[in-house]
Amino acid sequence: MTAGAGLHAPTSADSRELEGRVAVVTGGASGMGLATAHALARRGATVAVFDRTAPGREELASMLAVPVDRVRSVAVDVTDGDRVRHTFASLTKEQARLDILVNAAGIAPPTAFEDIAEAEWNRVLAVNVHGTFLCCQQALPAMRAGGWGRIVNFSSTAGKTISTAAGAHYTTAKHGVLGLTRHLAKAYGPDGVTVNAVCPGLIDTPMARGLLPEGSLDQVTRSFPVPRVGQPWEVAELVAFLASDRAAYITGAAVDINGGDLIV
Repeated sequence: MTAGAGLHAPTSADSRELEGRVAVVTGGASGMGLATAHALARRGATVAVFDRTAPGREELASMLAVPVDRVRSVAVDVTDGDRVRHTFASLTKEQARLDILVNAAGIAPPTAFEDIAEAEWNRVLAVNVHGTFLCCQQALPAMRAGGWGRIVNFSSTAGKTISTAAGAHYTTAKHGVLGLTRHLAKAYGPDGVTVNAVCPGLIDTPMARGLLPEGSLDQVTRSFPVPRVGQPWEVAELVAFLASDRAAYITGAAVDINGGDLIV
């Protein structure tokens, strides 16, 4: 991938509204997570990508088109509590702050309900829900200490209805993310921390295209009010807004970005 390619709108204007902020993006090495890391870095944030397949730091800086001192890249399985705790502790000690957490890490197997093994069920909920819980728990103390924080959790249209491509475990997990989001929003709003969720529909990512037969993603979305597949940068722009001061009065929200899928 060339620097910044496909990660944001060609006409979008850069701003520095997140200058001085420190952000963590889980699942930030690909898809919507990578696009989000790019959007935050472009606005001036120092961005730490936590991913099981995290790229090298210099490679990540090139991917995000920012200086290497503005990025961190750490190999983390978000279901590993000890690793998550150690990684957050190291980052907050180094940076002396943590302002933004984006929980984009997720998996979405398409297994039919009757075929889901217990281990697979547990793994899907572990990555999508338990990993979000662990990362929120580790990020909140630094945000509360600073009197300012933004947490954006990735749910899905499956969190408001059901997934027609991924399995029942994915639907269950994404509903769980919305419940956690609302609870944290209620609990930590008085500390200056907002907690919101984004609910993407069919977005043009390797994960989405891997769930559907070749060509069917584009075919399905032709029936939407906005008749096309969504792009990762579009979701990233929404996340960047929710991570900014402009969204200070928004918390506990589950914001749809699906081309109108849920109204048809």
